[in-house]
Amino acid sequence: MQTWSGLNEGQQQALLSRPAMADNKALSSAVAEIIQQVADNGDNALRELTARFDGVELSELGLPATELASAQRDISEHVKAAIDTAYRNIHVFHSAQKPVDVKVETAPGVVCELKHAPLDSVGLYIPGGSAPLISTVLMLGATAQVAGCPRKVLCTPPNKQGQVPAEIRYAASLCDINEVYLVGGAQAIAALALGTESIAKVDKIFGPGNSFVTEAKQQVSRIPAGPAIDMPAGPSEVLVIADSNANPVFVASDLLSQAEHGADSQAILVSDSQTLLQATEQEVARQLATLSRQETARKAMAHSRYILTDSIDSAIEVSNQYAPEHLIVQVEDAQACLPKLKNAGSIFVGQWSPESAGDYASGTNHVLPTYGYARNYSSLGLADFIRRYTVQELSASGLQNIGSAIMDLAQAEGLDAHKQAVALRLETLNGQQEQNNG
Repeated sequence: MQTWSGLNEGQQQALLSRPAMADNKALSSAVAEIIQQVADNGDNALRELTARFDGVELSELGLPATELASAQRDISEHVKAAIDTAYRNIHVFHSAQKPVDVKVETAPGVVCELKHAPLDSVGLYIPGGSAPLISTVLMLGATAQVAGCPRKVLCTPPNKQGQVPAEIRYAASLCDINEVYLVGGAQAIAALALGTESIAKVDKIFGPGNSFVTEAKQQVSRIPAGPAIDMPAGPSEVLVIADSNANPVFVASDLLSQAEHGADSQAILVSDSQTLLQATEQEVARQLATLSRQETARKAMAHSRYILTDSIDSAIEVSNQYAPEHLIVQVEDAQACLPKLKNAGSIFVGQWSPESAGDYASGTNHVLPTYGYARNYSSLGLADFIRRYTVQELSASGLQNIGSAIMDLAQAEGLDAHKQAVALRLETLNGQQEQNNG
């Protein structure tokens, strides 16, 4: 336990520092080599890399449409119902985010518009591992579906049987994803960015992954005319603000639910109650012993932080400074804290709002900025799958109204052709008016 007011500014910053992201030249080089292999050899590279990293020999990279259609027969009814519930709530929340076009006459005869259009093609990366990340399929797929993206491409590594879990297939079918490829890792990101014989390149790549995937996303985003990516990524994290009225059982469970993601996950508890902090530490130890991923969670909790502040307002200042991915507020009047909370990827208000709700089924998106990026990046939403563009139309009188301003600014910047593009039109209009008057 650390007492915030007893630390100087440097010590406070150190207490809230994240583990340094290693500048791993070996990782960067390995990923660059994989991207080049895919660029040079396309599908053959994907098959070779899948055999090397996943231990699976694939004859076809694409998942047959029949595998998507049959998915609901291969999962239990209660899992299907849970997926349906989560999908419905995500769909409802993101449908409410649809932007409205704008049309304004900024000056007489000068009409400006702001329009929106879905991205033509998006790549959705779903990691493999010990459990199928059904929720990530829904978070990415349902949002792309609501946005109206015509082409949605899902890449996920095959399991040891060379298959995609039925839960992933069913979630993909709900989201109208009809392109699914059994490719994972940096090679999947390279395929989405560059294109191969089987996989046409996309405009933007979304989704979490390991260090290879994260590095690959960063590298392909720097390719000239290459794809955009959703956001920078780092280890997952949670910060809980709690007062003496908070339930330490709930607080501990929230800290652990984030810690079980990975050994590098961060869990921070900030409170104005020493009693609550001590009770939560004891409860963490008790709950740890019951977890199936206790070793992972134990490693993460080894570098957790328990911070005692003089007040809840001070706790809020700590949170704003840290800018957590997930922020849980378990205080007596949690709603009153919201106007003061500036930097967080997603906020969970009150004791009945666990972080797990946002991860799965409340409707908000669980793709969030980490590593302090909540200061300048937003949680994933419909806008990330939509591009906006402007339109302007000037009538003859409209050009006459603002023409002199355009020419004067162009001349001030020394751009003669810009000035001339207006001057020639105005000369033509003046000539027409003289002719009409004559």
